[in-house]
Amino acid sequence: MMFKKIPLHTQIIIGLVLGLIFGLVVIKTAIPNSFTIDYIKPIGTIFINSLKMIAVPLVLASLIVGVSNLGDVSKLSRIGGKTIGTYLITTVIAVTIGLVLVNIFQPGKSLPPETRESLMSLYEGDAGSRVGQAAELQKQSPLQPLVDIVPDNVFQATTNNAAMLQVVFFAILVGIALLQVQKSKADPVIAFFDGMNEVIIQIVNYIMMIAPYGVFALMASLIVEIAGDNPDSAVQLLMALLKYSLVVLGGLLIMILVVYPLILMAFTKVKYKDFFKAIRPAQLLAFSTSSSSATLPVTMKQVEEELGVSEEISSFVLPLGATVNMDGTSLYQGVAAVFIAQALGMELSLTQQLMIVLTATLASIGSAGVPGAGLIMLIIVLESIGVPAAGIALIIAPDRILDMFRTVVNVTGDATVCTIVASTEGELPDGLIRKSNPLTPNE
Repeated sequence: MMFKKIPLHTQIIIGLVLGLIFGLVVIKTAIPNSFTIDYIKPIGTIFINSLKMIAVPLVLASLIVGVSNLGDVSKLSRIGGKTIGTYLITTVIAVTIGLVLVNIFQPGKSLPPETRESLMSLYEGDAGSRVGQAAELQKQSPLQPLVDIVPDNVFQATTNNAAMLQVVFFAILVGIALLQVQKSKADPVIAFFDGMNEVIIQIVNYIMMIAPYGVFALMASLIVEIAGDNPDSAVQLLMALLKYSLVVLGGLLIMILVVYPLILMAFTKVKYKDFFKAIRPAQLLAFSTSSSSATLPVTMKQVEEELGVSEEISSFVLPLGATVNMDGTSLYQGVAAVFIAQALGMELSLTQQLMIVLTATLASIGSAGVPGAGLIMLIIVLESIGVPAAGIALIIAPDRILDMFRTVVNVTGDATVCTIVASTEGELPDGLIRKSNPLTPNE
């Protein structure tokens, strides 16, 4: 009973530390490695499979609901165009920053060759098939990625995690169509997907209940598999993870301290000091919950009351942002995908890295604002460039802590774009209008 009172993120950290200790104990003592592989690793595999299981329905339902909540089509085309355009630009900037940093610092390369060898042998089958896939890709037309976005059979697309972009395309199409059909006909469909979305989020909650055990199992089996008879390589793996975490955090700081202030300066009169002060409660909540969706009511309140954005714009831009704008998550996906490829000794071509930008941008659109959704989307990014999805076992350890920081960036990005859209719609002419806002007492 005591365990239940501990917050989930603390449970996950406990699970990961205990998994680490267990793995090191197994290496250092006479406990056979086969025990960990046969009886503990399957729990980790079940956890990863359950995350993969809900990826497609999660994207389908959350996106259909997100787009259909936009209101009428004329409003959708004007404000929606601005919103989605700005969201896409900030996401592309975020992924690019992540890729530049990970290519400069190369945290995956700091793994010693023998550790990489043992990892490679673990994922040998996957690496072999990847080479074949890369050869296939080179024969394709430059527009093939566009062709691949449109499914020839949507039911087939929903049965394949690698075809997530097709599901995203279909969901946006359904969302737009729901805006244009008769309200009496559309409402039951929206209500169905809204209900489905709630059900899936509840399933995510169930999956996250086993997360501490899943993380324990993944960590313990990873340490045992990697180290084999050489415990030093486990320590080197942890150092590489620390380097990787610092690269992700560096990228996230650049977004919050450089990119967003510059964008605010370019398009609005709002001073970024005032802006950060206004949205601070939302940032703190984002950090503690790791959920953009859970933070959404507070983000809306702060943006309306403290920054002076009208309810009309905030209720349109922010819910959409909580569904489609995941700058922090996209940046992390770029870094993580390249880090895993580096750790497995795979060289990614420029085309594959551009594919990461495209997939991470589009995957962020379908990434739900709940803890751990970024990890689900990372699997899709990895599968799109042919890196073994099992490689996420490498980065799952620090993921929960990084998730807290990613969510702060996600929420800050949503509020930034909301402020910009409000400014371009003629609101906030003198910057922050909090002083004249009757809803909030002046300090």
